[in-house]
Parts: sequence; structure tokens; C-alpha cells
Amino acid sequence: MHAATSSHPKRILSPQGEQRARGHNFLTLQMASATLLKSSFLPRKSEWFNARPSSSSQPMAVSFTVRAGAYTDELVKTAKTIASPGRGILAMDESNATCGKRLASIGLENTEANRQAYRTLLISAPGLGQYISGAILFEETLYQSTTDGKKMVDVLVSQNIMPGIKVDKGLVPLTGSNDESWCQGLDGLASRCAAYYQQGARFAKWRTVVSIPNGPSALAVKEAAWGLARYAAIAQDNGLVPIVEPEILLDGDHGIERTFEVAQKVWAEVFFYMAENNVMYEGILLKPSMVTPGAECKERATPEQVAEYTLKLLHRRIPPAVPGIMFLSGGQSEVEATLNLNAMNQSPSPWHVSFSYARALQNTCLKTWGGRPENVKAAQDILLIRAKANSLAQLGKYTGEGESAEAKEGMYVKNYSY
Repeated sequence: MHAATSSHPKRILSPQGEQRARGHNFLTLQMASATLLKSSFLPRKSEWFNARPSSSSQPMAVSFTVRAGAYTDELVKTAKTIASPGRGILAMDESNATCGKRLASIGLENTEANRQAYRTLLISAPGLGQYISGAILFEETLYQSTTDGKKMVDVLVSQNIMPGIKVDKGLVPLTGSNDESWCQGLDGLASRCAAYYQQGARFAKWRTVVSIPNGPSALAVKEAAWGLARYAAIAQDNGLVPIVEPEILLDGDHGIERTFEVAQKVWAEVFFYMAENNVMYEGILLKPSMVTPGAECKERATPEQVAEYTLKLLHRRIPPAVPGIMFLSGGQSEVEATLNLNAMNQSPSPWHVSFSYARALQNTCLKTWGGRPENVKAAQDILLIRAKANSLAQLGKYTGEGESAEAKEGMYVKNYSY
């Protein structure tokens, strides 16, 4: 048969030629597969590696640092500003229901006007920004004005205080666990964070809890860690520095060693899942519990012991890239929380070790105010005394001299919720 009668003439190859042809076809298939993978599944601009391209390859936009979207530089700047020497966070993000409990303790009705008056008192204390770098707000407060018509956000900014926002939707029972809970709020979080950023918020907070008397179960720890990681990634993607807060509750009669053991497991899980979600560590803040015995434990710990265990936990679990460790007070007395923070700042560490206190800054202030306009200045003076005490503790210079008996009263509440 003449070769011209076939549109695809068959070529006769030597054994060596057939081997080269098979090799060529396999290489072509590999290249086609790689192209398909790259175009179908991988980001067009890699966000993970900063490999130097060879002379034969195309340049790639890649980085070893996990990218946090268009806000990378701003997130790092915000975190460093909040974690500035001698300053910490005022947590005033109590839900309306919890704020109502605070107001009821001084005989006030839980109305928006009373909540507005109290929060106006807090943020307008003269010179507060000298000791406070950030204030966590409830959603109502972020959109609220003060009693004299100024936007709450604007008042904070004028005080050189970063506005922040609580974004979680609270704790609910965790089905399948040992009577434990999980934190809801991921649904719709991206759009909420974007709106909060537009309103002036620059950082966020998400609190979940772990209970030692109830286990904690592996399910509860994993759920807490995954929720925090997803929240952190979403917050960063929308310009908000995430405060990551897995609180080890004070509930229980366990000793400090047990708290340390549980905290190690929780923090290992949290950082594992944050890495899985490409969270940029330079653009987060942590709000951990201090390592203390359970509230019902007969053996109490000194500030030096609390500092020893807590710093050991930090060094074992927290990357130095994290700018700030902003401890919660968790029901400790005002003085106890300050003494423990001061003890932790007696030795150098790679982080800004500071505070993010609610009751430990507000308790005596609230009682001094009592809902009476004539007491506003006296209440603000008390707030400034507490803020200054914790500022000194952040610098390792707090002495505890001259503290009132009221400031030494414990504020532990079993199964406390916001």
C-alpha cells in the first residue's frame, strides 16, 4: 500500500527511537498535567512560598509569610500599636444582658440610656489613652454616640485608643460533649467584619471557653481551636486584627499543674489550626488565661508561681512572631490580676506581655459611679488609678502599695458568661 493513501502514515522506529518517543510522550503528559493542576486548583499568585525562580522559569509572586490579603501592613501596624509599652486593653464589650447585670448591681435599670451613660464615662476619662491602647466594644457601642452627641469611635480615636469589636455570638451547648460549649458566630462573619471596619473598628475579639471539670473533651478543644482559627483568618481578610481568646475557666478544685497541662493541649491545637488556616501571626493578639489553680482549690498560688507557670506555657507554645499577649483577668480581684501581670514582667520575653481586663478595670469604678452624674469624675479617677496600676505592671514596676480593700475583693463567678 502506498504511504500517501493514509492521512497518518505509520513511522517505523528503531527500539531506541521507540524508547525516546515514549519518554517524550510521558514528559508531554506530565507538563500538561502540571499545567492543568496549576490552572485549576492552585492560586494564580501563590501566597505561600518565596522561591527564587530559575533562569528558565517564569517569575512567581510568592512569599514565605502567610499573606493576610490587602491589609497585611496595616494589620501588623495595628497589632504593634496596641502592644505598645505601658499600655493594654480595656474590655468593655459586655453584651446588653451582661451589662444589665452590672447595672443591676448598683440599682440601675438595663436601658440603652444607662448603658450609654456608663460607657461614655469609661471612654471619656481624661488621659485614658496614656495607659489604654485599645478598647473592645459591643456592637451597640460601636454605632453609638456619647451622652453629649459625639461618636464613641471618634472619642476613642481622640484619646489615641484603637476601637475594637466583639464579633462572636456567644456560647451554646456542644452536642456530643461532656456538658461543654462551643462559640457560634462564623456565619456571616466576613460581611460583619467588613461593616465593622467601615465603622472604624481595627481589631476584633472572639471568646470561647474550655472547662477543666468537664474534661475537657478532645471534641471541645478541637471545636474551640477550629472556631478561633476560622475567625482569625476571616477577621484578617477584612482588615481587623483578631484577638484570639480560648479561656481556660477558673471553675474547679484542680491545682496549677492541671491548668498548665490543659492549657498546653489547648494552645497546641489553636496554633495548629491557625497555621492550617494561613493566619498571619504578626497580625494577631492573644488573650489567654493566666495559669492559676482552680477557684475552689485549697492551695493558692503566689504571683511568682503564676508567672513561672504562665511564662513556661508561653515559651513552649507561642511563636515569637506574635506581637502581644493580652491576659484576661478571669474573675481575679483587681489587685491580684495586677500583681500577677507585674510578676510576669520581671523577666524579659519576646512578646509584649500586657492586659485586656474588663471587671479588673471596671469593678470599683462602677461602684463609685453608682449611676449618679455627680460621681462621674470620681469614678473616672478610679478607672485611671486601675489603668495606671496595670500600665506599671506591664512595665514590671507595680508595687501594690496603697490599694483599697475593695480592689482586693475577688470577682470569680462560677460558669461566668458574657
